Amino acid sequence: MNEHTSHNQANHGGHENHEGHGGHGGHGGHGGARPGGLSVSENGYTLELDSTLFTAGVRPVSFRVIGPDGHPVTEFLPEHEKELHFIAVRRDTSGFQHVHPVRDEKGTWSTELTLEAGDWRFFADIHPAGHDGAMTLGIDAAVAGPYDPRPLPGASRIARIDAYTVTLDGALLPGEASELTLTISRNGRPVTDLQPYLAAYGHLVALRVGDLGYLHVHPDGAPGDGVTAPGPGIAFMAVAPSAGTYRLYLDFQHEGVVRTAEFTVPTTGTAPRPAPAPSAHSGHAHH
Repeated sequence: MNEHTSHNQANHGGHENHEGHGGHGGHGGHGGARPGGLSVSENGYTLELDSTLFTAGVRPVSFRVIGPDGHPVTEFLPEHEKELHFIAVRRDTSGFQHVHPVRDEKGTWSTELTLEAGDWRFFADIHPAGHDGAMTLGIDAAVAGPYDPRPLPGASRIARIDAYTVTLDGALLPGEASELTLTISRNGRPVTDLQPYLAAYGHLVALRVGDLGYLHVHPDGAPGDGVTAPGPGIAFMAVAPSAGTYRLYLDFQHEGVVRTAEFTVPTTGTAPRPAPAPSAHSGHAHH
């Protein structure tokens, strides 16, 4: 199992600051205005689960990434120390987990997830060797059993996990970059000694409520750059692909434990309208 605390669960892996996942990246799901993870296939690559049906509990999950040649991909470019990042979330936005599977020589990845009954969405962040850029693939899975969907948590700028409080400042804007700052305190005191977790002080995933369109953004600066402080604030640049409501999941590490703070955030304002297509009779004389 991977170590990770998500709402007091200590059995899930954290995630990293990906190259190509920066706040200004334009690739779908990697910081740009186009969400990723809405398709099981992209650019000839397909996410293939051994099974999309599970029973509730801690369950093994295995899968492959099939390449354009029809064979499992066995070569990936590491994105901040990992070749693949795997995110699982129930369709009602609960149960968020970010783990790091292991791959065998034939291209099969294996991990474990804690699954409750319901409909789930799995995401794989990958950068196949030889492909220009990273991508996020997504696939649905079902967990059998009585399903009691949770209502969407109300909009809030404060999240509490154990003795920690995380405060969100800034507006999430549709169609344009904006800064989000997440400030961490413990027992009322600012946390100024956040630990680098695989090359970053914090990692942020945003999911669009309704279709779980996926964005993965990372903070400005990096540990050890002589500028970025280890807390209490972590600043991110993010672009919402559209107006709507988003679920935000912040991973941070302190005193050797990775925790996840969750927020429900509506966008502010409306998305910019695309410029109208030029009319065939506008600005041109026809004889």
